[in-house]
Parts: sequence; C-alpha cells; structure tokens
Amino acid sequence: METIIGIDLGTSTTEAAVIRDGKPVMIMNLENEVITPSAVGLDKSGNWVVGEKARAQYLLSPENTAIEVKRKIGTNEKITLGKQSYTPVALSAKLLGYVRTYVSEYLQEDITRAVISVPAYFDDIQRQATVKAGTEAGLQVERIINEPTAAALSYGLEHMEEESHILVYDLGGGTFDVTLLEMFDGVLEVKASNGDNKLGGKDFDEKLMECLRERFREKHGVDLMKDTYAMVKLKEEAEHCKKTLSTQDSCHVLVPMIIEKGGKPLALDETVTVEQFEDMTRELMERTHHPIEVVLADSGILASEIDRVILVGGSTRMPLVTKDIRSFLNIEPSQAVNPDFAVAEGAAIQAGIIEGSIRQEDSILMTDVNPYTLGVRVMDWMTDDRMGVVIPRNVTIPTTRNQVYATSADYQDIARIEVYQGESDIASHNHFLGEFIVQGIPRKAAGSEKIGVEFSYNQNGMLEVKASILSTGKQAGIQINMMENESEEEIIDVRNWKDSPYAKQFRAIIRRTEKLLQNPETHTDPFWAEDLEDSLYELKAALVREDLEGAEEAEEELMDMLADD
Repeated sequence: METIIGIDLGTSTTEAAVIRDGKPVMIMNLENEVITPSAVGLDKSGNWVVGEKARAQYLLSPENTAIEVKRKIGTNEKITLGKQSYTPVALSAKLLGYVRTYVSEYLQEDITRAVISVPAYFDDIQRQATVKAGTEAGLQVERIINEPTAAALSYGLEHMEEESHILVYDLGGGTFDVTLLEMFDGVLEVKASNGDNKLGGKDFDEKLMECLRERFREKHGVDLMKDTYAMVKLKEEAEHCKKTLSTQDSCHVLVPMIIEKGGKPLALDETVTVEQFEDMTRELMERTHHPIEVVLADSGILASEIDRVILVGGSTRMPLVTKDIRSFLNIEPSQAVNPDFAVAEGAAIQAGIIEGSIRQEDSILMTDVNPYTLGVRVMDWMTDDRMGVVIPRNVTIPTTRNQVYATSADYQDIARIEVYQGESDIASHNHFLGEFIVQGIPRKAAGSEKIGVEFSYNQNGMLEVKASILSTGKQAGIQINMMENESEEEIIDVRNWKDSPYAKQFRAIIRRTEKLLQNPETHTDPFWAEDLEDSLYELKAALVREDLEGAEEAEEELMDMLADD
C-alpha cells in the first residue's frame, strides 16, 4: 500500500501528518521540528533555502526571500528573488518539495501522493494553483480538502458517537474561514462555509507595525517605511509583540539601533498594552462577523443551536478572538483540537481513508459543500452578461441541478454555454471556468426554443455541464476538473490526415468545409468560422489518431453546421 500524506500548506507555517495505527501522527522536518515556516529563498550562492533557514535569512536578505506566498497563489503576480521573478505556484512548489523530501526521509520511503488542505473560501483558480504546485513538487494530489473540514475530521475521529452542530473558526496567518457542520451517527456533514481570504494574523501584525512606525515617526521625524531592513526588523518585533500580548498585559518593544539619522543610530523603544492592541485591531475582529452571519443564514441554523465552536489556526491563540466569539455568539470556544496541527491531522485522516489505512467502519462519512455559486452567462431585458445560477453556494455535494433557458434571438441555431463561478450578478465579474457550443437549434422566433442546462458536481471536484435542445434532444457538454489546473490541450499536427486509412470516406466534407472557410466573411454569425475551424480540426485530428468514432462525431457536427449554412 502506497502511503498518502496530509499537508497543511499555510500562509505562515506548513505541517505534514501521516496515519499510523489508525491515528494521525505529525511528521518532523529536517530540523526535527513539526512546524515549518512557509518561507522560500535563494542564498548567496544561488541555492534554494526553505523553511527555518529561509525565515532566518529574511531578516538579513529580504530581497532574496519570500514569505506569505499563499496570499498570492492563484494570481498573476510575480515574486522577485534577486534578479529573477517567480510565480506563487513555483515558490509554493519549492516549499512542498521540501515537505516531500523530509517526509520521505522520516518515513523511509519515497512519498509521491498527498492530500493538501486549502481555505474553504478559496475559489477554483486558487485551488487549481495549489494542485499545480503539488504536481510541480512531484506529488500526485489525491484530494483538496477544506481546512475547517479537515479540522473537524481531526475532532470527529475521537468523537464518533457525538451528535452536535459544530462551528469551526479558522483564523490562520493569512486567511479566515468559518464552517458549520453537523455530526451524527459517524457522519460529518458540512452545512455552509464562508470566509475572507485577505484576513489573518498577518493583518494583526500590520496594525502593530503601523502603530509602532507612526510613534517612531512622531518621535524622531523618520519614516521606517523608507528602509527595507528597518521594516523587516519592525515586522519581526510586531510578531513578537502580538505573541507576548497573548500572555501578558503589555509588551516592551526595544530595538537599540533600527535606523540611522544624520549618521547617528536611532532606537525603537515603545510599550504596547493589550487594550491598545484590541483598539487598533477592532475593525479586523468585526470583519469576522459577516462570514459567520452568512454561514448561519445559509445553513438555517441559529447561533443558539451551535453546540461547540472549535478554534483552528495559530492566530486563534490571541485572547481577543475568544473574547469576541464569546460576545458575538454567546458561546465559550472550545480548545478540543490543537490549533496548529488539526488541519494537517485532518488531511492525513482523509488520506488514510483514501489509501485504506483507516478502515471504513472506523472512519467518518464526510459530506462537503461547494463554497461558491456556479452558473452560466445569460441574457435578460437589461444585459447579456447576467449570471444565471444553476448551483447556489453551500449546496451539499455531490449534487445535480437543472435550469431551462430560452433562445434570445430570432432564427438562432447555436448557443454558446459559458460556465462561471462566483457571487456577482454580472457573469464576467466571476471566474470563467469553460465553455462549449450547442448546435442544431431549430431556427424559430426568439424564445421559442428551450435549452436545458444540467450541472453535476461531485466530491472529487469534477463539474460536468450538459446542455440539450429540449425539442430535439440533441446534447453537448464539457467536463471541468475543479481540482486540476487547466491542462494544456494536446496539439496534433493534422497536415498528414490524408495518410489515415479512413481519409477517403471523409475527404469530400473536408474539402467542402475548407472551401467555405476561404470566404468566412460571407456568413452573418461571427462565431461561425471559428466553430467550423474547430470542428474541422477535430475531424482531421481524429483521422491522424485513427479514431473512426471520433471522426464520425466530428463529421456529424460539420454536417449540422453546413446544413444550417
């Protein structure tokens, strides 16, 4: 049996776990530590450094070190180290590669399979980017699991007989998630998830940095922002101050020489109290309320019906978090799981269920929800860019949902089905997932023909979208793997299609199509030539592959388009 590990790829730290004797066990890294800083950099020789070494290097060489990369994953933003620029995926892959190395050494076997956790409120692009990072690190990502769900799994494995409503409150280094689950008869059912991907411990650090920087500017007339190394040191002191205020009433921040003015060193010497810290971060704590309210509304469960609030993420160690939950929900939060390890343990439990090291009778049956709305672009009386919802957010998956739409133009014979994910009423403001064409619609007045659209979304992250012309039954569709980055389409050289043993029977339609494409401007439909070229390519590619069935399907598409011409 090939081992599958669980990885908590965090903004500030990363952890890994594995199942042994039916229980999750945390894995030590090469420095004999369970917690690995999520830092990556290049040393003076141009060699990669990861984890604690990179975190230490950040103080001396911030221009060659990257931290908090997770906040940028799924974006096009590049991160510069020295003279080179890297994508967040590439740097995350370096971190995951280090995890794979130390786990393989710890377990004395080559590890190539993993379950990786992500914030519940990560969108499809961020999830795809995470899977791609794992793939580049040499890992086959068996499953992406939501962090709060993973933490609930860690709790649930030891509380199989419990029947309760659980709110998982996950405040990590860079993201905030809240998920409401119901436990009953060994089943862990996710009811709703919401969150804020731009809220985490980093933001609390920045509030302290702003406070200390402003005090220093008022006292010395110097802005620390203008000195990179001063800001790195200020960040380190802010993080230390935050942790100190979790156990003490005040923190004395002292850096004897943080910057020079007129050739003379200046010291940062300030005291911050718990009350001051709570005042400066009150807006951040209030931002946690809306996601909680959304989860309660979407699930239909009252705050008074919540049996347990489980705290996850290192940032929940701040006493003001417990204080705010107690005030907002009138519930005393639970310390039932280790906030640093619960997600990695839950990911390992999911890995154990997949690999079979946790027996079915000993495991929890888990259901999840889709955190974002899924739909298609439709036209209404105001715009042709409306989001037509097919699967609302927080619907339990797997699920299949259907909607029926009408043609929008007279004599319309094709429909382009564009699939989106997101909460905006404007389709193009959401994330585009894919598209396909429905052809052969009977040419009638606008609104006369109906198109049925079906979305099927399973727990493995596969979204299947089908559309059918209700009057004829003709179908088209697309499969979208929500767990994998968009795979590059295989490009086939179709110039030698004539060498195919099946070429003769398709030669006439190919020549006819090529002749029509010589004058595409004669057709009124702007998509006609593009669609015709795509179908012609599919036919030739099928011939090159000697795929007779595929060639016949492509031929049928061409025949329909040519018949409507």
